[in-house]
Amino acid sequence: MKIEEGFVDVTGGKVWYRRVKGEATAAPLLVLHGGPGSSCYALQRLDKLAEYTGRTVVYYDQLGAGRSKGPTDKALWNLNRYVEELGQVREQLGLNEVHILGHSWGTTLLAAYLLTKPDGVKSAIFSSPCLDAPRWAKDQERLLKELPEETQAVIARCEADGTTDSEEYQQAMRVFAKNFVCRIEISPEEREITSQLANLEVYNTMWGPSEFCVTGNLKEFDCTPRLNELRVPSLFLCGRFDEATPESTSYFSSLVPGAKLHIFENSAHSPYREQPKEYRKTVAEFLDEVELPSN
Repeated sequence: MKIEEGFVDVTGGKVWYRRVKGEATAAPLLVLHGGPGSSCYALQRLDKLAEYTGRTVVYYDQLGAGRSKGPTDKALWNLNRYVEELGQVREQLGLNEVHILGHSWGTTLLAAYLLTKPDGVKSAIFSSPCLDAPRWAKDQERLLKELPEETQAVIARCEADGTTDSEEYQQAMRVFAKNFVCRIEISPEEREITSQLANLEVYNTMWGPSEFCVTGNLKEFDCTPRLNELRVPSLFLCGRFDEATPESTSYFSSLVPGAKLHIFENSAHSPYREQPKEYRKTVAEFLDEVELPSN
């Protein structure tokens, strides 16, 4: 595989990108990472799509996150600017025709971008989607009740006291994550790198102190009334134990004309980690089907 890395200019700074070039002439796949304020590092497992299918895969770290560069101006940390940034990345990297996969917050960004009616998007993949922040918060309330009572008590007390930066709150979050974010062990190396690349200030500004405490500027985001406007082939993915629950993911997919749904039975919020072969196979088959010549 030939790998190209570099920076492109966007409003507010420069974003880092990675292009894994396949040999096929098929339209590339552009990957939008979760977060906000995270990076594409963990999703680089999708490099194997280029290796096995020949399809070029492109990633980038959003402004303020990962390896991207820019001033720490909170005014830039909002959905509209990230939508603008996505268009700028496509233009500068020559992604005239492209498939787009968003994961978690990346699906929020993807849906908002698609609703601007951009040209050249051949398909959309919503991986563990967050398309209705109030609904997400309600789902997390239900999932929290499945945790041990002592863990629930710590979470409630710390959020009430404003001590969400405490070690006991972080430990409680790890219990939540083990159940609903990633159910397999992540290597110490990956944990360290993802932690170093993350910008928690972006996350807190746009989302909040945790997955289940939504206080940021996305807290009222809900694009479900407009999902019927999406006119590109769409695939919805989630894990059986996902914090992006199968019930909500199924509901979102039902609102998009002709959308497909796939649930990974042994995964939580990270099926690309937990069931990587099935994840890649599902994505590859969908992309190939989209590009089949119509009869």
